[in-house]
Order: sequence, then structure tokens, then C-alpha cells
Amino acid sequence: MGTELFLMSPLILISFVAISAIVIDALFQKEKGIGYGYALSGLIVVCAASVLTLMRMPSVIYPHADEFVISKGMLVFGGYSAIFDIIFCVAGILTVLASRPYLQREYKEHNEYYSLLLFSISGMMLIGHANNLLILFIGIEVMSIAFYVLSGFFRTNIGSVEASLKYFLLGAFATGFLVYGIALVYGATGSIEVVQISHFILYVSNPPMYLMIGIGLIIVGLGFKIAAFPFHQWAPDVYQGAPTVVTGFMSTAGKAAGMVAFIVVARSFIPIFYSNDVKFDAEGVRIVLAVLSALTMLYGNIVALAQKNVKRMLAYSSIAHAGYMLMGIVAKTPHGWDAIVFYIITYLFMQLGAFVVISKVENKGENLELSDFTGLGKTKPILAAMMAVFMFSLAGIPPFAGFFGKYYLFVAAIETGYLWLTIIAVIASVISIYFYIGLIVQMYFKEAPEKEIETKTGGETITLVISLVALFVFGIFPSLLLNMIHKGFMIYLKF
Repeated sequence: MGTELFLMSPLILISFVAISAIVIDALFQKEKGIGYGYALSGLIVVCAASVLTLMRMPSVIYPHADEFVISKGMLVFGGYSAIFDIIFCVAGILTVLASRPYLQREYKEHNEYYSLLLFSISGMMLIGHANNLLILFIGIEVMSIAFYVLSGFFRTNIGSVEASLKYFLLGAFATGFLVYGIALVYGATGSIEVVQISHFILYVSNPPMYLMIGIGLIIVGLGFKIAAFPFHQWAPDVYQGAPTVVTGFMSTAGKAAGMVAFIVVARSFIPIFYSNDVKFDAEGVRIVLAVLSALTMLYGNIVALAQKNVKRMLAYSSIAHAGYMLMGIVAKTPHGWDAIVFYIITYLFMQLGAFVVISKVENKGENLELSDFTGLGKTKPILAAMMAVFMFSLAGIPPFAGFFGKYYLFVAAIETGYLWLTIIAVIASVISIYFYIGLIVQMYFKEAPEKEIETKTGGETITLVISLVALFVFGIFPSLLLNMIHKGFMIYLKF
């Protein structure tokens, strides 16, 4: 039990920090800095615990009932789960640092904001540890409910309230698909354990037809969570209406959690990873995901071309990036999943950094049009240079980490015979260059307006610096990150 408690320490700590943050909020309602400091220090402690569990790298990951009396095989530890714990904590730390100055500028700083942020991270971490579809569902819903509230955190802003309502209604609808899909899979296989479902698919001939229906419904539910086409309808309006720092967090950490859920499901429904002697039509599932990936990439990038609002442009861009990540799910090699995690990490820094820059330019919901960034290179050269780096990296231009993120995904798809999908991905990437570079042109090659944008320096500067350094380091030395991810993946495959 001692080993299990140690490996569960990140989950236990983040749950404790999130719940205790509510109590602290009630006790110190007038002290706005208390919630900020507690959330930041709590996330640092949880991140440190996650690093320790990653370093432990246990040789036996799948918990046996006699050794792991608490989780009973419903949770996994070490490897990928520890890596994602770190990713979610880092995303939380960077978001908290950027949030306080933004909320202060908008006169909307309340301690419950940090409590909601912590609860969303606890849900994400539970998804990363899930070895059971029910645990996966609980993690998704804990994260989603916190996001529904965070989207409407600016209660006096019509756009924010509208974003929250749309997200909640469509999210509840998508949850129905997910739950019904899990029920059908349970009815077909007699289990909601990931490993047992995989064994059923591997060794049972002629599985019932409604197993495929259940898988399809689960794909629909998870497709909504990552805003994949055609389940993306909520994303543009929610991303535009939600507070900017919340949008940055949802579009990075939230999308990462959705991709982790896809990885968990893929371990069950695409057992071709382990054997070619499969009775179930796993290749059919992969083809469906490949078509979904292609349509998502093309749609997101093409529609982004017509956007004049920067947040809305990056919302459609985020849809396209979900399509890129799905390429790693389609690939049946370990390199595919390695590429997904590498891309998630690099996407975290470049997307979150871009939204932090937007939050500094924004003024009470204004200054969010492309025209508002005109001449930023002259009026705010450092801020414009940072934004340019994030745009170059999102476009996949070397030497930034975004280039290698796409490169590894493309290679993984080619290795598994999906050359056509890679060609579509390249075409989609070329399309995206137009609107990414278009923002840079707006900042550097258009005349500056007479009215200068006022910006103040705060904790968000740390977020921007860390994001920039990460993009340069992982762009120049990608193997440092990729090797650690691959080791975690091999641990993850032992159960």
C-alpha cells in the first residue's frame, strides 16, 4: 500500500489542494492574493510529486489487487501518466501566473477562479491515470464542469455568459454520446477495464455489432472534447467569449486531456498495436479516425483564413491542431503516441503564449481584432517579437519546436501506410501559414495607429519567457524531450 500511496500522491495532492482552496476562499474572501498564492504553491508541490513518480519508473505498472488495494486496477501509475501529470501542472502554473494581472486589469479577480482551475487540473490528471472507462468519464466530467464555469467567469459580459451556456448545453449533449457508448461497449465485452476490453477484441471472434456502435459513440463524445470536425461547433464562440487566459488554458491543457482520453480508448479498440492476428476490424476504426483527422485539419485552417478576430482565428487554428494530433492515434507504432505527446507539449507553450500576448493587448474585451495589432512591432517591439515566435512555431517553421512536433507526426503516419493523410496534413499546414504570417505582417509591415496600446508587466512575463525558452530548447534539442516521452510510453505498454 505504501508504494501505491506514493504513486497516487499527485492525484491525492491535487484533490486536496483543490478542495482546501474552497475553504481558504471562504475564510479569506477579501484577500485576493491568498487564492493566487495558494494555487501557485500547490501546483508547484503537485508538479514536484509528479516528477518524483516519473523518476521512480516502477517495473510493474499494472496494479494487482493484492498489491494495490486502493485503486484495484482502475488506475495506472508512472510512465505516460506521470508525464501528463507534469504537463497539466506546468500548464496550470503558467496559467495562474498569467491570470492574476489579467483579472486585475479586468477588475474580475476572485479566489474561486483559482479553485475552479485546480479542479479542472484534478480532472485532467485523473484522465491521465485512467485504466477504466468509468474513471475516464469521471475525469472528463470534473474537468468539463470546471470549464463550463470558467468560460462564464465574467458574469457581466454577455459574450462570456453566452460562451458558458453554449459550452454547457453542447457539452451535456456530447456527454450523452460518451456514456451511451461506454454502456454499449460494456454490454458487448462485459467489462469497462481497458485491458480486458483489449483482450476481448483480440481473442473473441465475431464480436457483437453494437460494439462498433459503442466505439463510434465514444469517438463522437471525445471528438467534442478536442473540438474535432464536425463536433467543433462550440469552440469558436466559446474561445472568443471566454476570458482570454481561460481560452488559452482550455485550448492547450484541455485539448491535451482529450487526447489522453483518445490514447486510453485506442489501447482498447485498436489492439493492432500489439498483434496482427485480430478478429476485430481495428483497421476500420483507424480509417475512420484518419478521415476525421484529415477533415479537421482542412476545415480548421481554411475557415481560419476568413477570421478577423484574433481569438476566433486561433480557435479555428486549434481545431486544425486537433487534427494533427489525431494522426498520432491513427499511427499504430509507439512513435505515433510519442509524437502526440511531443506535439502536445510544444503546442502548450506556443498556444498558451499566444493567448497571453493577446491578453496583454486586450482592454476590457476590446483590441481583439487583427487590425488592433497593426504596428505592434513599432509600439511594443518585445511583445510583437514574442507573438511572432509563437506564430512561426504554430505554423511549423524551424528552428522552433512546432516544426518537430509536426515532423514526428508526419513520419509516424507515413510509417504506417497513411501517406495520403500526411499529404493532406502538409497541404493544411501550407494553408495555415497564410493567416499566421498575416498576423506578423499586420504587426510589422503596417503603419502604427495614433493611439498606442498600454500594457503593464506582471506575472505573465514569466509565462511568456518560459514558453519562449521551451520552444527554442525543444526546437534545437528535440531528442531531449522525445527520449523521455518514449521511456514513459514503454512503461505504459507493460500493462
